[in-house]
Amino acid sequence: MIKLREKIGYGFGDMASSMFWKLFGSYLMIFYTDVFGLSAAVVGTMFLVTRIWDSAFDPVVGIIADRTHSKWGKFRPYLLYLAVPFAFIGILTFITPELSDMGKVVYAYVTYSLMMMVYSAINVPYASLLGVMSPDPRDRNVLSTYRMTFAYIGSFVALLLFMPMVNYFAEEYSEQYSWSISVVVIAVVCAALFYGCFAWTKERVKPIREEQNSLRDDLKDLLHNRPWWILLGAGVAALIFNSIRDGATVYYFKYFVIEEHHEAVSFLGIHFVMSGLYLAVGQAANIVGVILAAPISNRIGKKATYMGAMVIATVFSILFYWLDKDDITMIFVFQILISICAGSVFPLLWSMYADCADYSELKTGNRATGLIFSSSSMSQKFGWAIGSAITGWLLAYFGFQANAIQSEETIHGIKLFLSFLPAIGTVLSVVFISIYPLSENKMKEIARHLDEKRKL
Repeated sequence: MIKLREKIGYGFGDMASSMFWKLFGSYLMIFYTDVFGLSAAVVGTMFLVTRIWDSAFDPVVGIIADRTHSKWGKFRPYLLYLAVPFAFIGILTFITPELSDMGKVVYAYVTYSLMMMVYSAINVPYASLLGVMSPDPRDRNVLSTYRMTFAYIGSFVALLLFMPMVNYFAEEYSEQYSWSISVVVIAVVCAALFYGCFAWTKERVKPIREEQNSLRDDLKDLLHNRPWWILLGAGVAALIFNSIRDGATVYYFKYFVIEEHHEAVSFLGIHFVMSGLYLAVGQAANIVGVILAAPISNRIGKKATYMGAMVIATVFSILFYWLDKDDITMIFVFQILISICAGSVFPLLWSMYADCADYSELKTGNRATGLIFSSSSMSQKFGWAIGSAITGWLLAYFGFQANAIQSEETIHGIKLFLSFLPAIGTVLSVVFISIYPLSENKMKEIARHLDEKRKL
């Protein structure tokens, strides 16, 4: 039985990852176009190139982690040693040195590539912890729920407070510097959370056999793992859905809703921007979805829960297109409903990845937990890469001009980013999950066989 402190400790890890991840997803595009001065098309291409390369890097991290042996286990040491580099490189990503146009592009490519690589190097081992903290699928569901709850809490806090911090520091410093110092605050918190995760978690699950397969055999086993392929496709599609919506939100409120024409919301002396509130409300609704995922999936199954949530998200996403810029209440209501659905699917995905590790171990005798879980990070990167690239390219296609009044065509495009385009991702995700074969009964059978083998 996993104690409460360990569940919270495990949650700290994704809280740290998600705070930075949401900053990248929601603000990095507009930071590059409206603050750093890069074109939307260049940024879109950069996101695609760097994230595809970084996605290929994820399995390498998983392979190395599987072969790591230390007094702290296979995966926990990475939390200890990479927390500070994670925070430092994150800060560098949001710094704006005075460079030529080409120099800015090079700087953005280098810092963002390094950030995504160190993100993989710490996040893949962190994710893999889920597979070795407990052999019990029920414990994994609970841990996954804690993970996603803390992830969304971290995202909520970061999205709610980031722009108010930027605006606060902008009263004394330049716009560029105010962005950088705000990221420093987030980075320090992230590093502390990773150290908390390291201190409060424990690795327990040992493989059936201690000797390690060759890399060739590990990759062969992975490529023949049909459930893994299905989850990879579903994960990519789900992240396309999320990345397009998150990446376009600030543009939607800045250029379509025109948030500066609406009265600012103030609380405890803090002035919140409407786009930040919208994103933060979405994260709060995500938490509701996470909480609902476990009891609903325990009742009707992970597969049915996932498909139902994505179908509902598809319907509301399509309807979102017809909301007018003055329909502020409905814009927020739809955001809540869509986000509840989105929040419910990701803990299910993480739990299913752990199931894939068990399936692979029973089938092959080898437990490549790190390699299996690296695919989750890889699907994240692919999804964000495709979604962000689409956002950048289509912004350019629709004639977007930074810090200017947008044409009707551009506004039409920006509205598509929060409606029809993410709906394509949800539909694809449903198609993939519809053929996922590892039911609850199947996993009970697999767990029983593995337990018998471990006792031999």
